[in-house]
Amino acid sequence: MPTPDYEHLARLLESLLFVAGEPAPIERLAAALEHSEEEVELALALLAERLRDRGIRLQRHLDKVQLVTMPEAADAVEVYLGLDLTTNLSRAALETLAIIAYRQPITRPQIEAIRGVSSDGVIRTLLHRGLVQEVGRLDTAGRPVLFGTTPDFLNYFGISSLDALPPLEDEDMDALTERIEMKESDSDA
Repeated sequence: MPTPDYEHLARLLESLLFVAGEPAPIERLAAALEHSEEEVELALALLAERLRDRGIRLQRHLDKVQLVTMPEAADAVEVYLGLDLTTNLSRAALETLAIIAYRQPITRPQIEAIRGVSSDGVIRTLLHRGLVQEVGRLDTAGRPVLFGTTPDFLNYFGISSLDALPPLEDEDMDALTERIEMKESDSDA
């Protein structure tokens, strides 16, 4: 099989992403272009590099990609579209969102074990704003809902992928894990 023309493939991907109304799965892009997912990934990397200094960026969320405006244009886009995106999240919502972003997929009881307070209302707010979503159910008694972030989460914070989140120190992540495990062992007793 001949080596793909990655420049041409990147242009085709840009066209598909431009007309896509939502984040596009890599698998679907590969099928549409009759290329392997690995070839599409290489072309997407080329496209992302080409767009780095432009007004449009390539954003990735798990196995999906989309074109988005550059974060620095948010104020101008908001005014142009007549949107009010400046509604700030509460401290509790930001705290819960950070927990979900770093620990996803995560259940409500696990979130509450870390925060130490009920999170029902905050999670409802985050779901309503489209910043988190149900991503499945834990395979345990009661089958609690698992939550994860959405592409709108990336847009809200102006980051290109979950990999762009600032790293947590190992001891911070260990402390989060320890609080969850302690709370789960307490509820089992």
